[in-house]
Amino acid sequence: MSEYLHAVRNGEIFEITLDKPKGNAVSAELSSDMGKLFAEFRDDPSLRVAILTGAGEKFFCGGWDLSSVAEGEEFIGDFGEGGFGGFIELPNLNKPVICAVNGYAIGAGFEMLLRSDFVVADESAQFWLPEAQLGVAPDVATFLLPKLLPRQKAFSILMTAQRLSAQELMDLGLVNTVVPKGEAMSAARELAHELIKAAPLSLAAIKEAIELTEGLTFAESYAALRAKEWPAFMAMLDSKDAQEGAKAFLEGRAPEWTGQ
Repeated sequence: MSEYLHAVRNGEIFEITLDKPKGNAVSAELSSDMGKLFAEFRDDPSLRVAILTGAGEKFFCGGWDLSSVAEGEEFIGDFGEGGFGGFIELPNLNKPVICAVNGYAIGAGFEMLLRSDFVVADESAQFWLPEAQLGVAPDVATFLLPKLLPRQKAFSILMTAQRLSAQELMDLGLVNTVVPKGEAMSAARELAHELIKAAPLSLAAIKEAIELTEGLTFAESYAALRAKEWPAFMAMLDSKDAQEGAKAFLEGRAPEWTGQ
């Protein structure tokens, strides 16, 4: 595993820290190693929530490593099973991923946030996409921002390298919470503990349904559900945890989830 990654198991929380001086930029090789960590998280039933953050106070992720680009790394190359950053394309990742943004999120570092499930940002964090001024274009952001924002705002962010604050991104709905400087990781842990209170199969069913219905109409979504085309959703409906949730509610106690 890369020397630039630190992974810690904090109970049911898997904490991954990107630690590559000076700007936590990610090459294809480092991205592939991140994918291995997120696959480990995905495949381990004892892990419920992942938190990704950056080391230091200045950078969350400086994006694609330009030194690797200068050495010939291909724009559409092999970034591992999970795509850039290890999780944005990882199949069957039906567990929550939180990004704890402690500093600059630049280029592909910004784009990772668009594919995470929750974003907790330090009030001093800044976000921008410089690609157009570097002779290339964003990929993930070009796919997603026009779906998430008004067309004109998406074009402004994609084409002008406009820097946005954490508060501005929260106002746009791209950040969940803005916290005082230095508190992003502690706030992300608090959020993770809230998520752990929910049944693991319920969270998996929700994430699967969101992913599989993103391009479907309401009628098509219901048709897929009735055709039982969503394995995580069906597993949730047939689970012991579904029975446990109802039983615990009637008995006035906290449920005891087993993930089964």
